[in-house]
Amino acid sequence: MAEPGLSLRFQRRFLAARQLRSFPWPELEQNLRAAPGPSLLVEILHQTLLHPLCVKYPPSTQYRRRFLTELIKKHESTAAEPLDELYDALAELLKEEESTRCYKNYLLPTGESVTLSESAAIVSAGTTGLVTWDAALHLAEWAMENPAVFTNRTVLELGSGIGFTGIAICKTCNPKAYVFSDCHPGVLQQLAENIHLNGFVVEPGTTHSRAESHGREGEARNNHKPKVVVAELDWGSVTESQLLDLQPDVVVAADVVYDPEIILALIGMLQKLSAFRDGKPPEVYIASTVRNPDTYRLFQAQLDKAGIGWQIIPTHSNGLFLHDVQPNVTILQLFI
Repeated sequence: MAEPGLSLRFQRRFLAARQLRSFPWPELEQNLRAAPGPSLLVEILHQTLLHPLCVKYPPSTQYRRRFLTELIKKHESTAAEPLDELYDALAELLKEEESTRCYKNYLLPTGESVTLSESAAIVSAGTTGLVTWDAALHLAEWAMENPAVFTNRTVLELGSGIGFTGIAICKTCNPKAYVFSDCHPGVLQQLAENIHLNGFVVEPGTTHSRAESHGREGEARNNHKPKVVVAELDWGSVTESQLLDLQPDVVVAADVVYDPEIILALIGMLQKLSAFRDGKPPEVYIASTVRNPDTYRLFQAQLDKAGIGWQIIPTHSNGLFLHDVQPNVTILQLFI
């Protein structure tokens, strides 16, 4: 008998297009050797490639081909009879042309999902903002374990990218209002599309508020949902009027501390937010994947120099979105 949940672990990784090496392949092989037969592979096929979310919002063609090829290899290694469903699915994929856009679907504990349209390339249109990075996944996991930080509060996200963290928080933490922000026009357009794709309506008069909804038009009602704003926000040239309009209770950001040149602009933005805030300063949480320890230490040193207090928030990945090894992600709470 297969261990309960094996096909669901394949499903979560596949729908989110996680790296194939993160899948529980050895466990699958053990189960196939212990109980030869098509039932487990057919179940996995229906939980992944044939799942309704994948049919409507598929990962890249290349990714699906590689996954299915690996699944077929595992089946063939058992010397079992060929399984027509696997080969029929592969034949369909081989006829499909590769697209420059793909989807990732992240399953939430509520039964809902966050669906994102992404660029198939890591760096596209001159920006890294068109894909979802691990720090955004980690921040969302932490937020869902600490919903009181966000419930009935106004949240500003700096450098929202294509929207994963904010959409997850809006679906699970009940903020009063959520302000997504970025400065790259292509990212803002994709961000607005993803917000609509997940059933939220952007407030009229905000950046890209008229972006078309693709796929979940019937869900796009803001009853019992937060007020959602998309703002074009350049940290270096933000205006006093913009700052007075924002008034966040909480500020979050993920993977914005990757370049020394950006650090000073980010710190300047935080200082301005504090100066133009009515009442006490906002709570600030910054999630970072520590790729270059020197850059990260520079960020901490510049915080000290600016008189901004900070502390590391103890966290661990609960495996909801990050199924690989524990990423080197740190969340700092800042006191501005």
